Amino acid sequence: MNIGDKAPERLGLNEKGEDILLSNYRGRKVILYFYPKDNTSGCTAEACSLRDHYAEFRARGYEVIGVSVDSAASHRKFIDKYELPFTLIADTDKELVQAMGVWGEKSMYGRKYMGTFRTTFVIDENGIIEQIYLPKQIKTKTHAEQLLG
Repeated sequence: MNIGDKAPERLGLNEKGEDILLSNYRGRKVILYFYPKDNTSGCTAEACSLRDHYAEFRARGYEVIGVSVDSAASHRKFIDKYELPFTLIADTDKELVQAMGVWGEKSMYGRKYMGTFRTTFVIDENGIIEQIYLPKQIKTKTHAEQLLG
């Protein structure tokens, strides 16, 4: 996906098993952020940064939606533990991560594996991608400040 592309209509099932559609957020901008795994240090820092600035995002007309390939049960625990006020998509079938181009081969300590590249898409009121933050650009502890600029 690139700037100017239309984001997928169906985002997937959230932590409650509800089907989340982009059209549910028409008239608002969406911060769709992809992260590798619930309850890891970087992903927790990023989620808490977004949580701590959630009221400001909402005041500016944004909705925040997180996505990882973790299960809905894992997402519920993550939301409860860190009091996250936004929904998390459980992309267990990897449909959205693949459609958005954020799933691929990663490497850690010389070991190669498939995973999610930490990426954030800012989607306008009409479902068009207007900004993309790539993995090397994202500072997990201050990601909300980066987005709010």
